[in-house]
Parts: sequence; structure tokens; C-alpha cells
Amino acid sequence: MNESPARAGDATVEIVSLYRKEATIHARAVHGWFAAWRWVLVWLTQLVFYGLPWLTWNGRPAVLFDLIERRFYIFGLVLYPQDFIYLTALLIVCAYGLFLFTAVAGRLWCGYACPQTVYTEIFMWVEERLEGDRNARIRLDASPWTLEKLLRRGGKHLAWGAIGLWTGFTFVGYFTPIRQLWAGAMSFGLGPWESFWILFYGFATYGNAGFLREQVCKYMCPYARFQSAMFDHDTLIISYDPGRGEPRGSRPRSMAHAQLRGQGKGDCIDCTLCVQVCPTGIDIRRGLQYECIGCAACIDVCNGVMDKMSYPRGLIRYATQREIDGGARLGWRRVLRPRVLVYSLVLLLISVAFVASVALRAPLRVDVVRDRGSLARLVEDGRIENSYRLQLMSSSEAALRVQVSVRGIDGAKVLTRSAVTELGAAESRWLPLAVQVPPEAALSIGPGAHRIEFVIDVQGAGRAPVIETSTFVVPR
Repeated sequence: MNESPARAGDATVEIVSLYRKEATIHARAVHGWFAAWRWVLVWLTQLVFYGLPWLTWNGRPAVLFDLIERRFYIFGLVLYPQDFIYLTALLIVCAYGLFLFTAVAGRLWCGYACPQTVYTEIFMWVEERLEGDRNARIRLDASPWTLEKLLRRGGKHLAWGAIGLWTGFTFVGYFTPIRQLWAGAMSFGLGPWESFWILFYGFATYGNAGFLREQVCKYMCPYARFQSAMFDHDTLIISYDPGRGEPRGSRPRSMAHAQLRGQGKGDCIDCTLCVQVCPTGIDIRRGLQYECIGCAACIDVCNGVMDKMSYPRGLIRYATQREIDGGARLGWRRVLRPRVLVYSLVLLLISVAFVASVALRAPLRVDVVRDRGSLARLVEDGRIENSYRLQLMSSSEAALRVQVSVRGIDGAKVLTRSAVTELGAAESRWLPLAVQVPPEAALSIGPGAHRIEFVIDVQGAGRAPVIETSTFVVPR
């Protein structure tokens, strides 16, 4: 913020403050095709987010990340911490999907489906209902505190707080069964961690969507900083057409569109509505700016103005930089450019590999742990025995019957309490066992550590057995 200049002799010293408070942006409500689609995405994303924890699957929540039991349930899929690779693959798929859509049509994610955009849209709707339209909110900001202002502001913050708390409650419901969580909340019996995360996530939603809003997009989100690396001259971006709109200026509504050039005017009437509806407060007529989240509110409001003036729509529109600069409009051919094809191919390959890996994964995961307290011992009949523990982790919702055998050394056999081990649905169990080798086989392979394979057969699963390697030690 610039202060009044002060004179020191013949020189003029200008005092510049490096810190200033961000002006409150009161975005004007807008209606149109893109605004309708934005609300469709709001409803879809929130129905999924708020609804998933309440769905049940085989008597349990359909989606539950049980950190205590270290099991993650996603409908019929049961995952363990060892399956972290699937999360990595899913994040890679999401990243390449973001790169692909950004290269084709700019910041579609930011403008329509980003949680910051979605919750800001919800909070702005509440604000408009309780405090009025843009002009009414500006007047309310400037007015002194009265009972009416207190009631309107208080009601708004209570509604924001309720939405934030319900959002935090739903978030925790993905980690604690939500019906159990609800019972605990109603009886004031929530645990300390549940209470902390409900309040923390609720406060984050309240602060980000209610107060920070565009500052999250402009200063906190890294995507705004590197998005330009994925843009080129054929990426669809929200653009103002200066060749058609300039020189801008007011004019009577009776002036026909055909008369504009003769009067030295472009299509833009300089109403500034495109600035008033922008949630980040930018002027799209200055060209592409990193603060633009691609919400297309300026397109909707400008098309409305063009309709009222009986001018053609599209002064502000989705267009490529090549088209704005006077080049040919490629249409769908721009999707076939090399960058888009490479992103699409990589995304397709990773997605196919991810889906195939999940579909073909065995219903049983096995880890073999040697008994470090006793590497090898001599038992009856001169046999050599090694002790092991097998961790059996079922990823199936049905009970499994497991049989363990060993191979790799002639005559080796497995000794367990039972020939067949029963595993319940999604059960994890440690199975102690021993492997014995006849003395003649031990003599033929000699002392040292030798490779063996545990073969774990899941009866009735119709899949290949699970094979895990370990070592068998023959003492000197």
C-alpha cells in the first residue's frame, strides 16, 4: 500500500508498505450453463463424500480405513499396509489424469471439482441467503454493528460452523465406523482422537471456505504455480477476445452491433461484471493469469450481457491461445497433438496395469519369519529342524482353508498342529510351524543356508498357490 510521499530536501521519498490486508472479495451470483454444471459437480462430490460412510457391505461399512486393525475396506476389496503400492499407483493415475485434462482444457479440476472450490461455492450460497446479494453484503460490511447485522453475521457463521463440523464428522467416519461414531457423539462418549480430528477438519473447512477462499488458490495451492508447464497454444483456456472486445466502452442499448466499428467501439461495454463474479477477483480482460481457477463464471455473465445487448455470445469463452491470436480453430483435432497422446497412452497403460493387478491379486498374503532364537536343531532319527512363523493375511470376505507345504529340499516336510488352517473373513493370523529334513538329504546338500519355498494352497479358491521363499539352515 502506498502512503503519502514525504519530501526530504529536493528528493521525494515514497513510503511503501510491504504488508497489506487482502481486500474482501464479494463475488456476484451468476447463473448460466457453466454455473449449472458447477452445481452438478457440487452435488455429485458431496453425495459421494457424505454418503459413502453410511453404506454397508457384508455387514460392515462399505468404505472404512481401520487404522487400529490395519485393514482398509473398499467395498469388496480388503487391503493391508503391505498393499501401499496400490495407493501409489492410484495417486499416479490421478496425477496423469490431472496432467491430461489440464493439457486439453486447462484447470477443469480447480474450477469444478476441487474441494476448495466446492466448499467455497457452498459457503458463498449460505452467505448470499443470509446476508443478501453482492451489493447488500458490501453495504453490510460498511454499516455499524446493529442487531440485524449481528443476527445475519451470527447466523452465517453458525451455518458455516455446522457445515464444517458435519464435514469433520464425515471425514472421521471413514476411519471409525460412522454409526459407532454417531452413537458416541450422541452420548458424549467420543474418544480424544475422534474429537480432535472432527474439530480440526471442521475448523479447516470453516477457515478455508469461509475466510481464506481465493487466498488458498493464489498462495497456498502449488498447482497454480506449475500449471503453465502443461499449457501450450492449443490448450483450451478461458479467454477474453481483445480483437472483438476492444476498444471497450459504454454505449446505448439501442446501438446495433453492426454500428460498433463505425463508432470506434468493440463489443465490450465495460460493465465489469466479469470482475464482479470472479471468485479470485481478477480481470480476465488482462489475459490469462495464474489466479484464474477456470470456473467460467465470467463466461456465463458475459454471455448474459451479450444477450441483453443483442450481440453474439463468446466475447469471453473457452478458446486456445492460437485461436485468440488469430490462428485457425482446430476443434477436436487439438486433442490429437503429441503431448495429449503421450499423456493418454501412459494413463491408459498405468490404469490397465492397476486394474489387472487388483483383479488378479491373491486372496491371501503370506510373510515368512524365521525363528531367530533357534536357527537349526537336531531331532529324533537325525533329522534337522528349522522353526518358522507364517503371517497369513486374508483379503477375502469369505472364510479360507489354507494348506502349507514346502519344496526345494528332497524329503522336507512341514510340521504343524493341523494339516489345514482355517482363516475367517479378512482375518490375520500367525501360524507357527517347523520344517524337517532327513539326515541323508542334509548330508547331500551340506552345511549352510539353502533356499526353500513355502507353498500355501487356498483350497477352493481356484487360484494358483501362494509361494514364499525362505532359507533352511543345516548346521556344521
